[in-house]
Amino acid sequence: MKKISRRSFLLATGVLAASAALTACGGSSAGTSTEGSNSGSQGGGDLVIYSPNSEGLLNATIPLFEEKYGVNVELIQAGTGELVKRIQSEKNDPYADVLFGGSWSLMYSNEDLWEPYVSKNDANVLDAYKNKCGFITGNVLDGSVLIVNTDLIGDIKIEGYEDLLNPELKGKIATADPANSSSAFAHLTNMLLAMGGYEDEKAWQYVRDLFANVDGKICESSGSVYKGVADGEYVVGLSYEDPCAQLVLDGAPVKIVYMKEGTVFLPASATIIKGAKNMDNAKLFIDFILSEEVQNIWGSTLTNRPVIKDAATNDAMVPMSEINVIEEDIPYVSSHKEELADKYTEIFTDLQSK
Repeated sequence: MKKISRRSFLLATGVLAASAALTACGGSSAGTSTEGSNSGSQGGGDLVIYSPNSEGLLNATIPLFEEKYGVNVELIQAGTGELVKRIQSEKNDPYADVLFGGSWSLMYSNEDLWEPYVSKNDANVLDAYKNKCGFITGNVLDGSVLIVNTDLIGDIKIEGYEDLLNPELKGKIATADPANSSSAFAHLTNMLLAMGGYEDEKAWQYVRDLFANVDGKICESSGSVYKGVADGEYVVGLSYEDPCAQLVLDGAPVKIVYMKEGTVFLPASATIIKGAKNMDNAKLFIDFILSEEVQNIWGSTLTNRPVIKDAATNDAMVPMSEINVIEEDIPYVSSHKEELADKYTEIFTDLQSK
């Protein structure tokens, strides 16, 4: 592996499938945490970052950090699951300092790998996504949304989940498999919460009615959902904000619908690896990604929604104040994920047998 210069960086190979981003820090305290001050010098030296994030997000972040603080960054990019396994194997002698990106639930269930730290900039974070557990820093948000093909929709009204039960949409709804796709699972828990609750019988009846209207047409991947809608294969799809906003910016014949029943936004996580050799720079990086400067850059130039209050966003993203935002019960979903996925699978299998 090579060191990355101050003005450029190298993405290491070995990429595996990236796992989903889940939700805001919640639950019990992680004990003592350092409230946002770095004990050492500000910048200089080295920092090793593991990340599953997109090249766009990394390109907008790492070179700026290097230039601003004179830190030499080494970046290793792979899927979240692979990186967590690597961190586990290196537990007694950590190579990396920061894991930048990945699922909240996976980080939460591996608390022993992370250094407690709450950034001084956490005070600026939207209340629902503050670092309450003491060791996971949410830094960008991604919401479950509906993507609609504006050339095909005609007079059909789509404002939320209930509208997807319209018989005119039968077989024209794109979705991936909630048992295998993180974005589809996020929609499953979103719709359950929005339609009554994770254990509510009426909410699960909605799931059954929706997938009856899906009519067995399950897309192979999350990418197939938004691409299928943009290409005119489907009228509407259950997707997530980031790629849909990019399609809007690119001029595709699509629009984003934030469900009137409620939209869940899930934050990508960032954690400091316990025993990091470059601890001061690791804390500096966490502060950096929650700074107004970086959050505004992300929101205005990328399709990643900032996590701090009043940050800039591009024209494709509706302000949070205009969206009916509902908060997922992260501990519940994390501990019942397999049960929820299995219940969906039973419903889908039963529908297919009829």
